[in-house]
Order: sequence, then structure tokens, then C-alpha cells
Amino acid sequence: MAGSYMKMTISDSIEFDDLQGLFRFGFGRLTETCFMLLGIADVDAAKQWLAKVEPGNAVSVAPPPDTALQIAFSVQGLRVLGVRESVVEGFSDEFIVGMSGDESRSRRLGDIGDSAPEQWDWGGGDTEVPHVLLMLYAGDGKIEDWRRSVQTAQFSQAFRLLRQLPTLYIGPIEPFGFPDGISQPDIDWGSEQSTDLHERDRYSNRLAIGEVVLGYRNEYGLYTDRPLIDAGSDADAAHLPDAEDLPGLKDFGRNGSYLVLRQLKQDVPGFWRFVDEAAGSVPEARETLAAAMVGRDLNGRPLVSPDTPGVPGEGPANDFTYDQDPAGHRCPIGAHIRRSNPRNGDFPAGVTGLLSRLIKILGFGQNRADEDLIASTRFHRLLRRGRSYGPVLEPEEALGPDPPAAERGLQFICLVASISRQFEFVQNAWSMSSRFGGVQNESDPLLGHRAPLTSGEPTDQFNQQVPMGPVRKTCHLPRFVTVRGGGYFFMPGIRALRYIAAVRVNAGDNQ
Repeated sequence: MAGSYMKMTISDSIEFDDLQGLFRFGFGRLTETCFMLLGIADVDAAKQWLAKVEPGNAVSVAPPPDTALQIAFSVQGLRVLGVRESVVEGFSDEFIVGMSGDESRSRRLGDIGDSAPEQWDWGGGDTEVPHVLLMLYAGDGKIEDWRRSVQTAQFSQAFRLLRQLPTLYIGPIEPFGFPDGISQPDIDWGSEQSTDLHERDRYSNRLAIGEVVLGYRNEYGLYTDRPLIDAGSDADAAHLPDAEDLPGLKDFGRNGSYLVLRQLKQDVPGFWRFVDEAAGSVPEARETLAAAMVGRDLNGRPLVSPDTPGVPGEGPANDFTYDQDPAGHRCPIGAHIRRSNPRNGDFPAGVTGLLSRLIKILGFGQNRADEDLIASTRFHRLLRRGRSYGPVLEPEEALGPDPPAAERGLQFICLVASISRQFEFVQNAWSMSSRFGGVQNESDPLLGHRAPLTSGEPTDQFNQQVPMGPVRKTCHLPRFVTVRGGGYFFMPGIRALRYIAAVRVNAGDNQ
């Protein structure tokens, strides 16, 4: 695969005016949100509305707008709107089949037991499949007026509201109380960083554009497969951008991305009660165990680098690796943030020359279990854009005799160019796997489902490696996070959105 290591010497031209703004901005300053799952009630009315809607783009303006609208479609929605089957077939199998459409996929994602799709509130079982995901963002106190302005008479004729997902801004933390949104890849908008492993075999937080946005080179120096259209056979495609790798074709995917959405219910009282009991109800020990499970303390400082400021905007909270902690003595190998982003390069620390690389590739020279190679992080990064829901519950309140009852959790959203290589790999191989980096019989301490292996061996434990003495085990972890719904969507570029609005229903795909 010689093309995998092509150096990016010329910056690709990023069409920010064709890119929905969620990629670049995240709209963090717009603290109020409304996420709507829609069914298409009237195709013609839907197309008319889509032809006029103005999603916020990725062009930087000052001052930034007080509201934003972003839109994505399920494969069923694209079909209902008349996108040709030959175009749909250009999408990945994961998108076409769907998050809940395959029992094997559900098992790999950890969607079993109470998190099985037949138990979901939406997106699985007998629930109606959403066609459209509409995401509205607004400043404080402005979301209701923004929502009403969007839900015009034509909108109401075009769409049926299947479900409005709960969201609530609780500050820069997630419901368990730990700072969130700290670890994000830095998108290489200028295509300045080489993908040649000989030039960058160490971890870098900078990520090729094509790992998030379709139609650009990814970390292999290649273009991810996406729908391409022959404009000669489809007049509606004339205004789509040309494919960079195949200039004779129009690129329906360019400036778009796959959007993964999962509603994750978090048992906040259950989490703090468990760690309190496991720590003998000693407050300092309780916080220490909780931080070990997460990989950061309650101030957001990474355990592997405790002197690093952790709160977003107050220091390099994301500027560290695990190279100096290979055995997990400071940050346990199985900690949530270590599983989610191992922060490794193409080769582990200490591998510098050709011979040492060859030894590692062939699997020789390993003396400890923690020397097992973990897949290079740069091929599996996610751009997260989620929002929390439910009121804040402080640990002290959670441990009280009658904590305030409310459902709390996260509307997990990530943007990826490859659902299988990015989201599904991280979820399956790193988060849900009972083996990771040399540890065994445990999964992600926050996200894991705790189901035993087929051999009957338990996975409901969390191991902390210590410099001297046996591994410190915490056993009988319950499930803290349950999936309540989910789906795979395509968030198109704005020109592709206009194509969807213009394409003729039943235009003839099988001719």
C-alpha cells in the first residue's frame, strides 16, 4: 500500500462555506440545544424546506452567530427523499445496515442486556426509524424562540417529530462530575503534517482532515470510499464538487461526514455509591478510585501527568502521552481515557531503529504483557460533539439517603469518515474488549457491560497496577452506562444538501 504514506506537501483547499459548522466549532458557546429526530411526512414539502434551510457553515465570522442549525440523514431518510440506490450503495455497509440492524454488530458494540436495541427508546426494536436528525443550538434563553422560528407551517407539514432528545448544559463536566471535552483531535486543516510513518512514528494530536471529513486524504494518505456520481447520468449532481481523486466524477460525500449518535444513560448515584463502598467510605480513597477509573481527577488533571492543568481553557490538559507510564503505575492501563485514546504512535516508545521496529512487528522481544502492541491511535480518532442531559448531582448528594431523582446522561455524538475503523473499532477493540494493553477480564470501567466471557470468566473487575506488590483489584462493578437509543447518520456538505432537496423522487436508478 505505497499510497498510504504519501506526504501532504500541498494544502487541500478547504471549502468552509460548504462544510457544516459542527466540524470546526462544536458550538460550545451556544449552551442551549434542541435535538430532534424527525420522520418525513410529506416528501415534496420536505424537499421545499430543505432547499431553503441555511445550516450554519464553518466560515469563521465575528461576532459569531447566536444560533445555529445542523442537519443529518439516516439511510432510510435519504431513500425516502429519492436519493438513487446507486448513490446510497456508495456509503459504507455500517451506515446502510445501521447501528441496530445486525445482531453481531450489537454484540461487538456492547449493546446487550439492558442496552440491547430491543430495549431502546428510539432507533431499535419496534420504534420508528428516524429519517432526519435536526440539531439546533442557541445562546442562553434563546432556544425556544429559535425552535419556533424553525418549525414553520411548511416544516410541520414536511416532518413528524418522533422524539426530542433531552439536553441540559451543566458546564464543562459530564454527569459523573468529571471535566469533559478535553481530549479532542486537532484537525490539520492546512494538510501540513505528513502521514509517512518514517516521519511521524510518535503520537500526534493533529489529525488529517480526511479522518473526519469525506473527500479529503486520511491518515493513510488515501481517500475514504464515499458516494461518487457521474454527472452525465444525473443532471441534479452538476453543482456537486468534483472528486479530488477522480475528477471525472461528482463527490456527493465531500465536505460531509458520518455522524454517530448514542443516547447514554448514566447511573450517577450508582457510580458514586459503588466507589464509596469499594473505598470503605473514606472520601479521599473514594475520589482516588473514581479518578483511577476515569484516568483524570475531578479537576480534570490527567493522572499520568498530575501537574498538568485539566480544566479546558486553563492549560495544556490534552498535552501528554503514556510513554513514561507503560506499566500503568500512575494511570491504570484500563482507565477510561486510556482505553478511549491510548495516545500511542505507529510504534511504542523505545522503538527507534529499523531492527527494533522489525522485532516489534514480528512480535519478538516482548517480556511483559504490557508490551503488547495497541493499534496506532491516529487511525482511530473521533471528533466528539456530544451534549449532556439531566441536572447536576454532586457526589455528596449522590451518596445521600434520598438523592434527587432524574435521568442523567450524554447524547454522545462523534463525527468520523469511517464508522468501522473509527467509532466501531474504539468501541469494540478498546472500550468493550476484555483484553487491552495486557490487562484481561475487564472492560472499560465506565462503559463496560460486565457480561461474563463465553468461558464463564467474569469481566466485572477493574485492575490497578502498582509498582511493588500484587495488582489492586476492584471487583463486582455494576453497569454504570446504559444505551437508550442510537443511530448512524450522514451529515452532508451544504451543496450535497441542495442535491438531496433537488433530486427527483423515483428519478430512475435501475435504468
